Amino acid sequence: MGPALIVLIIVVVLVVIVVAKSVTLVPQADAAVIERLGRYYKTLSGQLTFLVPFVDRVRARVDLRERVVSFPPQAVITEDNLTLAIDTVVYFQVTNPQAVVYEINDYITGVEQLTITTLRNVVGGMSLEETLTSRDSINDQLRGVLDEATGRWGLRVARVELKSIDPPPSIQESMEKQMKADREKRATILTAEGQRESAIKMAEGGKQSQILAAEGSKQAAILEAEANRQSQILHAQGERAAMYLRAQGEAKAIEKRFAAIKKGRPTPELLAYQYLEVLPEMAKGDANKTWVIPSDFGAALQGFGKMLGVPDGDGALRYVPSSEADDHLPADDTEEVAEWFETKSDPAVAKAVADAEAVARKPVETTPGLVPRTPRPDLG
Repeated sequence: MGPALIVLIIVVVLVVIVVAKSVTLVPQADAAVIERLGRYYKTLSGQLTFLVPFVDRVRARVDLRERVVSFPPQAVITEDNLTLAIDTVVYFQVTNPQAVVYEINDYITGVEQLTITTLRNVVGGMSLEETLTSRDSINDQLRGVLDEATGRWGLRVARVELKSIDPPPSIQESMEKQMKADREKRATILTAEGQRESAIKMAEGGKQSQILAAEGSKQAAILEAEANRQSQILHAQGERAAMYLRAQGEAKAIEKRFAAIKKGRPTPELLAYQYLEVLPEMAKGDANKTWVIPSDFGAALQGFGKMLGVPDGDGALRYVPSSEADDHLPADDTEEVAEWFETKSDPAVAKAVADAEAVARKPVETTPGLVPRTPRPDLG
C-alpha cells in the first residue's frame, strides 16, 4: 500500500468524522442544548440540525415529557412525636431545557431532596390523626412549595401524591384495637337500635290489633243491636198485622152471621134456643164452677122480641132489618193499613246486609310489620 492510498484513507475517515459531527437528529419530545465554543448557542427539538465541526456541540439532551418519580419511604416526625414512614410520588415536566442544564447539576436529586424537606415541614406541624385524614391538604401544600421552588430550574410540578403513610408497629396495633372497639361499638348500637325498632313495631302492631279488635267488637255489637231492633220492629209489625187480620176475620164472621140471621128472619124462640146452646159453652172455663139461669129469662126474651120483632100475618114476631142498618157499617180502612202487609225489606236493613256481605267477600288487607286489618262496614 502506497503513501498516497494511506493519505486517501485518512482523508476519507476525517470526512466521515466531520460529517458525523456536523449532522445531528433531535427526536420529537426531546430537546438538545447546543453550545458553540463552550457557550450556550441554542435549543433544538424535533429536527435535523447541521453543526459546525469542532465549533458546535450538543451539551445535553433533555426529555420534555412529564416524568413520574417515586421516592423511597422517608422517616417523618409528627407534632405528637410519632415517626411515620411516608412514600411520595412527584409528577413534573421540563419546561426550560436551558435552565435544567445550567441552573442545577442534577434536577432529579434536587426535586427529591426538596420534596423530603418540604414534607417534613408540613407533617411536622400536624398530629398523627390529622396526617392520616388530611392527605389532600398535604398534597396541595407540597405541590405549591415544589412548583414555586423548581420554577427557576425550568421545571413544572403537576402533582404530588402520598403513596403510603405507615405509622410504627405499636401505633398500628393500637389503631387496630381502636378500630375494632369502634366497630364493636357501632355493632352494639345498631343491634340496640334494631331491637328498639323491633319493639316499637311490635308495640304498634299490638296497638293496631287491639284497636281493630275493639272496632270489630264495636261494629259487631252495633250490627247485633241493629238486627235486634229491626227484628223486634218486624215482629211487632207482624203481630200488629196478624191481630188486625184476626179482628177483621172475626168482624167478617160476625157480619156474615148477622147477615144470615137477618136473612132468615128468626123468631124470639129461635134466639132463645141458640142462647141456651151457648150457655153450656160459657160454663166450660176452668174458673167457672157454677152457672145460674135468671128467673126472668123468658120475660127478657119477650121484651127483646117485641123491641126487635114485628108481628107477621100469623101473629109471630119476626126480625125485620132496618133500611138504615147498612149506613152505620164501619168505613173501609184498607188503604191506611196497606203498608202493614208489605213484605219487602227496610232499605236501611237491606243496605246493612249488603255491606256486611261485601265486607265478608272482600280480601283482608295486610300491612308489613302489622296485624291484618279488617275493613269497616258502613252502617248507613
